[in-house]
Amino acid sequence: MSSSRTIAWMVWIVASVFYAYQYILRVMPNIMLGDIMQQFNIDAATFGQFSGVYYIGYSLMHLPIGIMLDRFGPRKVMTGCILCTVVGILPLLFAEHWMYPIIGRALLGMGSSAAILGVFKIIRMTFSEANFPRMLSFSVTIGLMGAIYGGGPVSYMRETFGYQDVVQVFVIMGLVLAAVTYWIVPEMQSSSETTIKADIFEVLGNARVILCCLFAGMMVGPLEGFADVWGTAFLKQVYSFDGSVAAGLSSMIFVGMCFGAPVLSLVADKTKNYLATIIGAGILMAGIFVGLLVWHFAAGAISISFVLVGICCAYQILAIYKASTYVRAEVAGLTTAVANMIIMIFGYIFHTTMGSIISMMGGPTSSQALVYGVSVIPVALCVGVVGFALLLLTEKAPKSVTLQGE
Repeated sequence: MSSSRTIAWMVWIVASVFYAYQYILRVMPNIMLGDIMQQFNIDAATFGQFSGVYYIGYSLMHLPIGIMLDRFGPRKVMTGCILCTVVGILPLLFAEHWMYPIIGRALLGMGSSAAILGVFKIIRMTFSEANFPRMLSFSVTIGLMGAIYGGGPVSYMRETFGYQDVVQVFVIMGLVLAAVTYWIVPEMQSSSETTIKADIFEVLGNARVILCCLFAGMMVGPLEGFADVWGTAFLKQVYSFDGSVAAGLSSMIFVGMCFGAPVLSLVADKTKNYLATIIGAGILMAGIFVGLLVWHFAAGAISISFVLVGICCAYQILAIYKASTYVRAEVAGLTTAVANMIIMIFGYIFHTTMGSIISMMGGPTSSQALVYGVSVIPVALCVGVVGFALLLLTEKAPKSVTLQGE
């Protein structure tokens, strides 16, 4: 028993490290924006599509990879997906035509799906349901360390060695991680006999699950629109920060989420109100971004504000778990995959929308254009907050009716 428990913890750690690795690759365009645009001679709108296509591949592969994890186990699936992410960044080294980095970015997103889904599966197989939010928050904390080191340190490496040398380093790291994964992760095939098609229809037909995911998607702008790509450019142009300083400040959002993952889960668990915790997080994020756009914050204030934003970004963990409570336990795992898939689709929406607005208003070298582009984030946050508030009211409504009937 202790041996199997040790193996389970090792598998969980490997999946969390993969999550960190793919997060580094996800945020690298934020650091290498100028290099990539210059190498392939593209504008801001095209770069926004390049950044966003990651989320298309990431989202579309959620269901297939979730099913493959159940049928073939995490060893083969995760190893193959790690290699897929490595292949996805190779076009930045060898391609001459822009089509190949686009395809590579999609492959990177497709392979990255196995990281968080592998964590979902391993936690549900080895830990109790009550511990799911807490263990998931720990995994996210480990994973987001990759996002942190995808900020300032990677920016320094790029300036010192050049961006292609940095990409080569991550190619080697990916190959090593794939080998370690295949060696450590055992075969863990599921014995489930449920009908996949019926389960998918059950989850997708649940209105509360879908609404919860859509409202959560409206709130991903601070993380997937700002911190992932446009944050560094915004701080450089609007606030006139040096590139390394701007990248470091943007990374504070990921630092905050590292703390926020366990903290926000603890708050929701103690208050027993996940939706209210999500609503509070959304209100705070919207207020900070409005202030960032209206007033000129000092570097220290921005750093503190971004840590708070990062803490609030951990609402995604609560939203995914909340969505899984709307279905029976047998399809809770599938629901988490569907929830994450829908939420991540909004990453593409934010990247594309913000990139298009910035391009139309003057490009990434224009302060006004970046202000207009980033303004999408607080507007969407307000929509998400209102949606969750309505969802909270509908949850309380049946109780009121029951009490009146009694």
